[in-house]
Amino acid sequence: MTLWHREWRRLRGSSLIRNTSWMVAGQGSSVLLQAAYFVMLARLLGAAQYGIFAGAFAFTSIVAQYGSLGTGMVFIRYVPGDRKVFAVYWGNILLVTVSIGLLLTAALYFIGHQLLNPYSAALVPLAGIANCLCAQLTTETGRVFQAFEQLQSTAMLNLLTSLMRTLAAGSLLLTLHHSTALQWAVASTVVSIIAAGIAVANVSIRFGWPKFEATLFRKHALEGLGYSFAGSTTVFYNDIDKTMLSHYGMNLANGIYTMAYRVIDIATIPVSSIQAASLSRFFQRGRSSLSSASDLSRRLLKRALPLSCLLAAIMFAGAPLIPRILGPGFSQSTSALRWLCLIPVFRSVQTLSGAALTGAGYQSYRTGAQVVAAVLNFASNLWLIPAYGWHGAAWSSLITDGAIGAMNLSILQGLLWKGAKRARVAVI
Repeated sequence: MTLWHREWRRLRGSSLIRNTSWMVAGQGSSVLLQAAYFVMLARLLGAAQYGIFAGAFAFTSIVAQYGSLGTGMVFIRYVPGDRKVFAVYWGNILLVTVSIGLLLTAALYFIGHQLLNPYSAALVPLAGIANCLCAQLTTETGRVFQAFEQLQSTAMLNLLTSLMRTLAAGSLLLTLHHSTALQWAVASTVVSIIAAGIAVANVSIRFGWPKFEATLFRKHALEGLGYSFAGSTTVFYNDIDKTMLSHYGMNLANGIYTMAYRVIDIATIPVSSIQAASLSRFFQRGRSSLSSASDLSRRLLKRALPLSCLLAAIMFAGAPLIPRILGPGFSQSTSALRWLCLIPVFRSVQTLSGAALTGAGYQSYRTGAQVVAAVLNFASNLWLIPAYGWHGAAWSSLITDGAIGAMNLSILQGLLWKGAKRARVAVI
């Protein structure tokens, strides 16, 4: 029996395999729904209107992570070991997310008119409610299920949101045949509100009603801000290019590029599912040692990396299908997807090596690498987008995702080497 088969038999009955399977199954179903959703949305809006919509939603996504101030990650860290504090930590998620999400939406409304083209700026209030408030509530609710390793519920919430968006896009396509970015923004925001309401009600009914204590927010505010800052840097280097394309009025180019990028996002679902299923376990192992968390990262990467390489090859070969499915207005998305197809490979490395750092208490190192990547991405986009349009955005994304993967892996190996060196000195 090979080593791989022995390892698989050992893990087959574990909660990690079970939770990963739930996430992959749920996300896999979401992939099918998202594929239908993107096809209908592309035909509903067209490349230019889709670019207007993408500009507003990318702009609000950059700061949306601050809507919850990391309260879900704080929940994962402290509640599983002490179920008695569930109610106050759950209340902390709701109180912070609603209040901060609304404040961010108001601030973005005024800033958007200075940074975006007028068409995208008009959609910012709707995009802010959808991203800074509703999406954060849904995400943090999913983290509650992650904390208790009930990933089937997280998968079902993701599936529900995808289903509702697909139904909304299909309904508009059947009734209107073609709609504006504003019409779709209204429909999308309504869907986000309904999904967030269902998610919050689900947690409250299953686990208990919230209690609100302002002192808890003050106690964990800095820690939560650190998680939000780390998340926002990731979103920044993923979405700043779309915001900048909107700023320069390149709505058609933005639609072409964003549609290809959405295919990339779907292709990264397997590795994000693995990371989501194992996040609580990274924290558990990290409390023991960085080496233990690194072992889990290495084991998961052996499965995630070959799959990501396969998906990259499939996207490169299948890219010409995009204009046939979405319409001739997206013909340049073929080239965009081929440029971007290596990103899932880079993200496999950066996500799982970064999870080991976070779980072992080295989040500051991971955040530092993400800040460097965000600065690199912004600087390269300032140079490349005005000169080369969406091609420049694609090149900048490749450089950034490759760099963050290399930095996370180097930091992890460097810390392991230092730990091993200190252990040898202590023995001597």
